[in-house]
Formats: sequence, C-alpha cells, structure tokens
Amino acid sequence: EAIRLNVAAMAVQVFIGGKYETQSVHNMTRLVDLGNRYGIPVLGVTAVGKDMARDATYMRLASRIVAELGVTYVKTYYVPKDFDTVVASCPVPIVIAGGKKLPELEALTMAYNAIQDGAAGVDMGRNIFQSEAPVAMIKALRKVVHEKAKPKEAYDLFLSEKNKMKSKKS
Repeated sequence: EAIRLNVAAMAVQVFIGGKYETQSVHNMTRLVDLGNRYGIPVLGVTAVGKDMARDATYMRLASRIVAELGVTYVKTYYVPKDFDTVVASCPVPIVIAGGKKLPELEALTMAYNAIQDGAAGVDMGRNIFQSEAPVAMIKALRKVVHEKAKPKEAYDLFLSEKNKMKSKKS
C-alpha cells in the first residue's frame, strides 16, 4: 500500500514500557524490514502511556531502543530538561512531537529550544492546523527549523503573514 501511494516514509508508534510494548516492537521491526526491502524510511514514534513519566530518562531509553531496532529516525516528546542527552544517546535523527495545542509563540519557542538542543526537526499537527493562521505558522516554524531564527523573530513573521492573509480576505 505504501508503494502504491508513493509515500515518502512510514511511521509506527512503539510503546516502550507500556502494556503493548511487545506487540508494538514486533509491528515496528516488521515495518522496518519492509521499509528496508523497498527503500522506504521508517519513523519510530515513542508513544508514552498516560501513567508513564515524560522525562529525559524515558525519552533516552525509548528513542535508543527504537533506533537500535532499525528505524530511520525517531519522533519523541521534547522535554526541556536534558533533551540534549536524549539527542546525544540516539544514533539516528530525532524530530519532536508538537504535543498539545500551545499559543503560537510558545510552540515556536519549544521548536527553537529543541533545535538548539540537537533535534533535527519538528513534526507538529495541532500546533499548525489549530493555529489562527496555519500557513503563517508553517512559515514561522520553517524559519526556526531551517534558518535558526529565534522565537520572537519567527513570531513576528507569523503575525506579519497572518495580517497579510486577513488583508487579502477583506
């Protein structure tokens, strides 16, 4: 199906330390094998159960496990304290999850801090599509990730782009 759809990558959640750890690891390794066979990268998503700690110790362990089992890159939560150690312990690139909806400046600040701590990028959903101006938010995030812009500079771009869009609608 992935080949038919001409996907750029496939993703799988892995519940390290959770009730479905074994099944999710099996799912991931099968997907990694198929991805390797057909040249399709696999993103391992470190899923955290509701009763589990979202700290650097867990993120280091979960990220390292999925990387060692063959994923091309890892998606995990950004933890402000010691995230650089999460990146340092993982042999493949890490992108951060956007998490819950944040005000735009806070989301841009989180992305900036993650990049400064060594993340390769961000994988945000609701912080973009639930934004007041999703296209402006994508442009601002791009500036943070690819141009290393500081959060305030990216937020100013967000506001400028948002205002341009309002003007066009008027």
